[in-house]
Amino acid sequence: MEQGTAEPRPEARVRTPGAGGLLPGPRRPLRHSVRGQVLDALRQALAAGELLPGEVYSAPVLAERYGVSATPVREAMQQLAGEGAVEVVPNRGFRVCERSSRDLAELAEVRTMLELPAIVRLARAVRPERWEELRPLADEGVAAAARGDRAGYADADHAFHQALIALTGNRRLTQVTGDLLRRAQWSGGGGARLRTAELLADASEHTALLDALVAGEHAVVERIAREHLSAARHPH
Repeated sequence: MEQGTAEPRPEARVRTPGAGGLLPGPRRPLRHSVRGQVLDALRQALAAGELLPGEVYSAPVLAERYGVSATPVREAMQQLAGEGAVEVVPNRGFRVCERSSRDLAELAEVRTMLELPAIVRLARAVRPERWEELRPLADEGVAAAARGDRAGYADADHAFHQALIALTGNRRLTQVTGDLLRRAQWSGGGGARLRTAELLADASEHTALLDALVAGEHAVVERIAREHLSAARHPH
């Protein structure tokens, strides 16, 4: 059925993988909205460690788990494959990728090469009030970290970095750095699961970076950004 011609349907819901509950969706799911809900649920399951590195998951089994058809699950898994979170296993499903320490270090190195110069340039060009607009995103990350909510922190971390780099006005840079962060977030078996205190330390660096940007402390901005990007310890 074409978009814009569908009759209203009952509300769609997507099951969360761990809780057995239902996530309320929009009034009637067009395919892309169901796919979006499934994609969000899968990202949360990956970040929370509910989908295990090295394990193969079939679309029909996941579809039953989420209470949807297999098609949006396959579509969401294909997107995650493009992000490096899973890989296709022909005739079986999708295997959750594992990340080695070297993988994470290389991702951190590339992110530093791209994001650090951009942040340094922005520090000299962006007005303090624009930086304050990012404060709610930093606060959201701190709140998620304080709860020990790895999935919530993964989303907040991604949103903060995307909003920051978007200030360059370079859409390609924003897209590439966002993809690299997602790949780092799917740390799999190669990345250590950080405790709540370590999550908070990571989140607090966003706040410290904003404070330095607002104050115009350019040397401090560069130091914090370099340490944050090069640490290779994103815990998601």
